[in-house]
Amino acid sequence: MKTKPLGSPELPPADVDPVDLPENAFRELADDEVYRPVMNPAHDYPETTVYSVGVGLVLAVVFSAAAAYLGLKVGQVFEAAIPIAIIAVGLSGALGKKNALGQNVIIQSIGACSGVIVAGAIFTLPALFILQATYGEAITVNFLQIFLSSLLGGVLGILFFIPFRKYFVKDMHGKYPFPEATATTQVLISGESAKTGSKAQAVLLVTSSLIGGIYDYIVATFGWWADTVTTTAYAWGAELAARFKFVLSCNTGAAVLGLGYIVGLKYAFVIFAGSAFVWWVIVPLMGAYGTPDIAAMEPARIFGDYARMIGIGGIAMAGIIGIIKSSGIIGGAAKLAARELRGDKSAAARPVRWQLDISMKHLAVFSLIAVAAVFLFFWLGVIHNLWQAAIAWVVVVLISFLFTTVAANAIAIVGSNPVSGMTLMTLIIASGVFVAIGLEGPSGIVAAMVLGGVVCTALAMAGGFVTDLKIGYWLGSTPRKQETWKFVGTLASAATVGGVMLMLNEVYGFTGDTAMAAPQANAMAKVIEPMMMGSSTPWILYIVGAILALLLNWLGVPALAFCLGMFLPLQLNTPMLVGGLISWAVGRSTSDKALSKARTDRGTLIASGLIAGGALFGVFSAITIFCGVPLPTNGMELQPQLLGLAAYALLIAYIYFDARRARIK
Repeated sequence: MKTKPLGSPELPPADVDPVDLPENAFRELADDEVYRPVMNPAHDYPETTVYSVGVGLVLAVVFSAAAAYLGLKVGQVFEAAIPIAIIAVGLSGALGKKNALGQNVIIQSIGACSGVIVAGAIFTLPALFILQATYGEAITVNFLQIFLSSLLGGVLGILFFIPFRKYFVKDMHGKYPFPEATATTQVLISGESAKTGSKAQAVLLVTSSLIGGIYDYIVATFGWWADTVTTTAYAWGAELAARFKFVLSCNTGAAVLGLGYIVGLKYAFVIFAGSAFVWWVIVPLMGAYGTPDIAAMEPARIFGDYARMIGIGGIAMAGIIGIIKSSGIIGGAAKLAARELRGDKSAAARPVRWQLDISMKHLAVFSLIAVAAVFLFFWLGVIHNLWQAAIAWVVVVLISFLFTTVAANAIAIVGSNPVSGMTLMTLIIASGVFVAIGLEGPSGIVAAMVLGGVVCTALAMAGGFVTDLKIGYWLGSTPRKQETWKFVGTLASAATVGGVMLMLNEVYGFTGDTAMAAPQANAMAKVIEPMMMGSSTPWILYIVGAILALLLNWLGVPALAFCLGMFLPLQLNTPMLVGGLISWAVGRSTSDKALSKARTDRGTLIASGLIAGGALFGVFSAITIFCGVPLPTNGMELQPQLLGLAAYALLIAYIYFDARRARIK
């Protein structure tokens, strides 16, 4: 039966705000049906206030620091939207704020800049530190490079996505699932429909954050137990590694475990399957049938120098597949933007508040200023050659715009942005172009990595921004206000990630025994170095990965997730699977569907707390070590290994049993 359109008796009167999302929020609309958001489009609401902007900026700074630490340690940047939304709802409830929904959307939108800016920066720019260890002062890296690369990339991502907003969030209503936006919207609306419930959520978030934060702080700062349990710590495991190149390892951190819970069993399993394939098939084969030099290597060395290259080729191909699948989206959204820029009179002269964007004329001017700033940055701050800077500028602008819809489409469908794969392909293209025009060697490395940082941040921002704007669409926020203040959040996040990255380099470094893992940046460095320094490039391994990605796509397996697992270390993918299994077990702990959902949602909240707390306290740990506390040992002895297993088991039990405490209201 069709749902009746706006104004029918079953719907609230037009002048009364509903207290929950409309029934047609998540499904496609009938021909004679319209969607009415929670906040009435005909009314004005408090949105951009001193309170909302101030809290949003504070959270952008805090979560940027936390996400940078976690991302550089494990290669996964947690999405800050949900925990920030929970904090916003809990804070507005504690302060007794009325009409807080619009302000909470702005807080979430500004604060969420943290995750996307961090992803763009840490996936690329640490490669400069990594290569600096080899080439010394010939590789330059400083705060201004990191800051401007992140800032300009974020600005391009915002400007390039705005013309596509109506297509993704309005025209495609109900056709995309928007998993992250759905969860965040439910959190925000819960503050309006159940104030008591939102306070309980905030308390649970704080509790789990403290548990995860203290847990990770102790192991990272003092090493009371092993941060990674591995078979190589035992005599039989060391023998397996030496003879058959077989290793099993698992990071025991709270943040990574929480991340696996939120990702869920499906994608956690695909990522782990990629890791298992490369570690338990490719590495042993290379060890058994490779050259004598390879056969003598430890499994981790074979993985880092050879097997991981297959994953890099797969990620690049997954990005190409995404572009091909999104070609229709680019054309449709471009026509929509062009009609508005021409002043199409078929639409009302002034859209209602709910659909009011930054005008296309202003957007065109801002875009020209932004791309001009990118050119000046490349010319005066990085390359110092007008012609070569112009070539780099063309590559950045074209790829950033072309891949915008790929990033947004991925987030809308599965909540995962293939930004690393697209950036790898960008670096390969750019490096080939640079070498052809004479920009090579250490200076070419710097140019390529800074260029990659701009593109990566632009694509990460485009993917994250579609989530913010979809949340605003469901709830009835003013898009123009979200778009305007997103620039301010980008500025704060870019400055923060630059400072944190320099600090972590001083404390841990990106090379050596105590180095931050920075897996994506290491992959970028391995792609760039041989191309820029005239060495051989492992094209065969890249091609094998590309063919594998094509086969996976043909079989219906998420190629990006599988190939991502192929180049992330095994110890970071194993806890992803453990977290996914906990989520699966919680969801099946009862046959009552409503209770199962309540338990799963409570577990998601606990996992979000573990992620936020673990990441934040990770930054505190870095500061503590920076102030003089010695780094803990690696924990390969028997006692810390056993203690690590025990502590990890207690953490797993906490998530599972606390999630089962959920009740149906």
